[in-house]
Amino acid sequence: MNAIISASELASDLAGPNPPVLLDVRWQLSVAKAAGEPPFDGRAEYAAGHIPGAVYVDLDRELAGPAGTGGRHPLPELAEFGAAMRRAGVSAGTPVVVYDGGQGWAAARAWWLLRWTGHPDVRVLDGGLPSWQGPLQSSVPGPATAEGDFEPVPAAAGLLDADAAAALARAGVLLDARAGERYRGEVEPIDRVGGHIPGARSAPTTDNVGPDGRFLPAEELNARFKALGAGDDTEVGVYCGSGVSGAHEVLALAVAGIPAALYVGSWSEWSSDPERPVAVGPDPQ
Repeated sequence: MNAIISASELASDLAGPNPPVLLDVRWQLSVAKAAGEPPFDGRAEYAAGHIPGAVYVDLDRELAGPAGTGGRHPLPELAEFGAAMRRAGVSAGTPVVVYDGGQGWAAARAWWLLRWTGHPDVRVLDGGLPSWQGPLQSSVPGPATAEGDFEPVPAAAGLLDADAAAALARAGVLLDARAGERYRGEVEPIDRVGGHIPGARSAPTTDNVGPDGRFLPAEELNARFKALGAGDDTEVGVYCGSGVSGAHEVLALAVAGIPAALYVGSWSEWSSDPERPVAVGPDPQ
């Protein structure tokens, strides 16, 4: 099953006999900005216009737990995540399509969580809402007419903690999905210290998409990741700042046909522990 879907394919599926459940996960990373600039409000963006039938999902509240020692976006409590998905109408036997405002990070976080907890049919709208050419709906729908039945069951594989990420950086391939300057430690706008996990390789997630925000062709992505050492028989993991853009890189790897695990705590967890080593510069080590 492909992990992404085009806008034209989505329009066709919505008009078909088994339409997918649509989740709108518009979100932006909250970084200190100029005084007086209001924070991004995904729910307000959703209310102003969304794909008809879509249900809003709050990344910070429903796809992550409270920030703390586990990072800025640790895993949500599974019971709370499952309840949120059921309220949105998600069932195990119904396909799900997730979209965001175009960056793809938030949609990928929802995709990864649903796939990791056992949903068999989840795709991300390639290019997000800007790729949608159909009408938008501004009215906010009430609760789903029938609550879904999805019960999250975590997979044994696909998730890394800090120790497993450190080991994978030595024994396999650990990709750092953040911007190159953050990987090198030249700037760090959010976390305690800049740099990267020793042994990790810089692989900015922005290089997985074209100027229109859509993923590069699968063969190009495959070539990119193989050049970074992610071959057919290599164990691959990904981290970022807090497990959001890293999910987008895991999605890109899936498009390329390469399975990968996600270190959800990512740099926000790793760098908060002064006992953990930090590498700087372009060299992985």
